[in-house]
Amino acid sequence: MRFVWAVLAFVLAAVLIGTGIAQRTIFLGPRDVVAELKVSDPQHYTVIDSAVLRSHPGEQKLTAHGEGTIFVAQARTADLEAWLSDTSYNRIRLTSDGTTKSSVVKPAERASDGGSTRNPAGSDLWLDSFTAKDALTDRMQVPEGVSVLVASDGKSPAPTDVSVSWPLDTATPWAGPLIVIGGALFVLGLVLYVLAIRHSRRGRGPRRKAPPPLPATEPIDVADRADAERELAETPRDAAGAPDAAETERPSTAGSEHRVERRGVRPRRRALLVVPAIGVAAALLSGCTPDAWPHPATTATPSPSASPSTEAGQQAPAVTEEQASRILANISKTLGEADKKLDANLAATRLEGTALDARKTAYAVRGSVADFALPASIPPDKIKILVPQAYDAWPRTVLMLVEHGSDQTVAPLIMTMTQNDPWSEYKISSVAEMQAAAKLPNMAPAWLGAKLTPPDSPFLAVEPDKLAAEFADVIDQGEKSASYDAFGKSALDFATSVQDSRAAVQKALKDANADTTSSLSFAAKAGSAVPVSMSSIDSGAIVAVTVDDAQTIKPTSADAVIKLDKNPSAKALTGVDQSAGGFVSVYSIQLFFAVPAQGSSDKITLLAASQQLQSVTEIK
Repeated sequence: MRFVWAVLAFVLAAVLIGTGIAQRTIFLGPRDVVAELKVSDPQHYTVIDSAVLRSHPGEQKLTAHGEGTIFVAQARTADLEAWLSDTSYNRIRLTSDGTTKSSVVKPAERASDGGSTRNPAGSDLWLDSFTAKDALTDRMQVPEGVSVLVASDGKSPAPTDVSVSWPLDTATPWAGPLIVIGGALFVLGLVLYVLAIRHSRRGRGPRRKAPPPLPATEPIDVADRADAERELAETPRDAAGAPDAAETERPSTAGSEHRVERRGVRPRRRALLVVPAIGVAAALLSGCTPDAWPHPATTATPSPSASPSTEAGQQAPAVTEEQASRILANISKTLGEADKKLDANLAATRLEGTALDARKTAYAVRGSVADFALPASIPPDKIKILVPQAYDAWPRTVLMLVEHGSDQTVAPLIMTMTQNDPWSEYKISSVAEMQAAAKLPNMAPAWLGAKLTPPDSPFLAVEPDKLAAEFADVIDQGEKSASYDAFGKSALDFATSVQDSRAAVQKALKDANADTTSSLSFAAKAGSAVPVSMSSIDSGAIVAVTVDDAQTIKPTSADAVIKLDKNPSAKALTGVDQSAGGFVSVYSIQLFFAVPAQGSSDKITLLAASQQLQSVTEIK
């Protein structure tokens, strides 16, 4: 009966193990579904619609093959359409029956050369991008409203061998348990088989005959007994004290019969039979992946913190956090190279307005004055606060607060950067160092974005386009200014520091006994830069403005001249050593204010300020 149970265990083990292996092999099926994206008329660019990429669940794997450079980028569909609005391109859409279809999109106003072409690599418009040679594979999770651009270098046609695949669910949760149970039954069958063989051998063994009649008792010779004991004592023994096996195999004769008594120990093989069974089970289980085991069902737990709801018609933020980090790194790298080479043209690719003018002046002076300080460098990472404009058109503006890595001794920078059109790069227009203990107002999160406040908005305590002029009046007039009470302590302290700096220059002129032959005057006014105002959650705004602080020195007699012996910066910018008419030096002050809403009792707070020499001109 033991043989029957053993055979039954082997059969069940073979069925279970075979079923488990079959689930992972011949019954597994394809691991993904693939869509070949064909185009009939190759163009420089190919756009794969978001609907095509999201036609199957799971991540998308895009594969492209071609000769030379292959470029793939993700962007909002509307942004891609704007970037390609002046050229022809292939667009792959999803039809109503679930298939893909390619068509050529023509520009609205086609140029005589067939449309514009440009290298898509490096554009600030992309959410993410990849470049490879001859072959490219990109795994992505494209959300709704995001499409993919496939191109080369803008000069060659886009690759035509393009496919998208989506993974299929190939989990076999019962394969692992079936193999384990089958392995256990195999081991059980081996055990039953061994027990059956053992029982069978014991049942068929020879039966012992009854011993013959004992011989009659005879007297024992003492001498013979002593000889026998001596012989036994001389018999070789093993380490355990038992007679050696070779010596114990002595034939004993009884008439014509020869019997051999063996007392050696037989090797035990019972444990060795179990080892192959364990090895077989381990080999089968080694090929099982996590998909071969059951997993408990998980239920998504809602986040305990509620997310702000978007308003109807809310436009998308200008950049994402990842996109902003990549743009900042590129700006930092470009300006680092420009500062090293004193290359104003290179700096102009990432700066504009007041920020660019300050660097141009610094480069011009640095060529002659080696220790002249350049404007603050832009750190490449660690965006602490990101506030993109929620706007689908152009120009788009982004406000950022950036720290210098882990260095807490350097003041963080607050800056605004703007992208003027879909083909332009973001350029910094205003940048300043945060004031000590300054705190930004509550701003909208990066994923939502904020609105720009119009320059003439009446809903702030001071209209943005009047803010610079009012603060300039505070610098000039102090407590006598009509706008003095509108500003908080931080702003008034900065205005006082400017007044103290002016007084120091006046004192130096007097100490040099030059105040009798020359006159020195100061005047602050609003800069030419258009203010940038980003709204805050409490209906206020962060407003970036520029104030120009002009310093004019003139001779007071016809015989006197103004010399620049002790002013190498002015000498480097004007190219003269002295002037009979005098000089006007303009210092540009970039300022960021937190302006409360109209009717609020809060004061206007100064958040950040930076001052650089902007220009020196000769009065003729």
